[in-house]
Amino acid sequence: MLRKVFAAAALGLLVTPVWAEGDGPGPNLVIEVDGVAKGEIVIDLSPDLAPKAVEQIVALAKAGAYDNVVFHRVIEGFMAQTGDVKYGKKGSDTSMAGMGGSDLPDLPAEFSTAAFDRAVVGMARSSDPDSANSQFFIMFAPGDFLNGQYTVVGKVISGMEIVDQIKRGDGANGEVTEPDVMTKVTVQD
Repeated sequence: MLRKVFAAAALGLLVTPVWAEGDGPGPNLVIEVDGVAKGEIVIDLSPDLAPKAVEQIVALAKAGAYDNVVFHRVIEGFMAQTGDVKYGKKGSDTSMAGMGGSDLPDLPAEFSTAAFDRAVVGMARSSDPDSANSQFFIMFAPGDFLNGQYTVVGKVISGMEIVDQIKRGDGANGEVTEPDVMTKVTVQD
C-alpha cells in the first residue's frame, strides 16, 4: 500500500491523507519556541503527500538551519509563517525575512486534495507554484482558498496551544516586530 502511495505521489497524482488522531508515520518535526509563545510544537510530516518538500524540511532541520529562525509573518485568524533560513535568523537584520530560502534548490509543487484545516502545515512560496524552498506556515483556522494551490506537508499533532500563542504581526502583511523564534528544530523518525 505504501509503495502505491509513493508511486502516486511521484507521478504527481492527488493523494488524500488520513490524518491520525495522534502521531502518524512521521517523521516528526519538533520545534522549541520562545518569545510570547513558549513551548514545544510537534508536526507529523507527510511524505506520502509531499515527498520532496518533507525531504528538504528534514534535511534543513537535521543541518540546524531552522534553529533561531523567527516567525516573521503571523496573521490573526489565518496562519503563522517561519522558515526563512537566509533572512530570518534572530539576532540579525530580519527586515527581509520572507524573501529568502536556503542554499537547496526550490521545490516543484506537490499539490494534493488535503484541505488546509486548522493545524495543517503548508509550504510558503511566491506566485510561482514551483518556488517553495524552506519556509512553511501553520494554519490557525481553515483556509479553503489555499486548497490545491499550496503544498501540504503535515499537521501539528502536539502543541497547537503554543501555535495559538505565537505573537501576531502588526504590519500590513502580518510582519511581526520582535517576533517569536524557533530556538531549536529537530527531527524524530
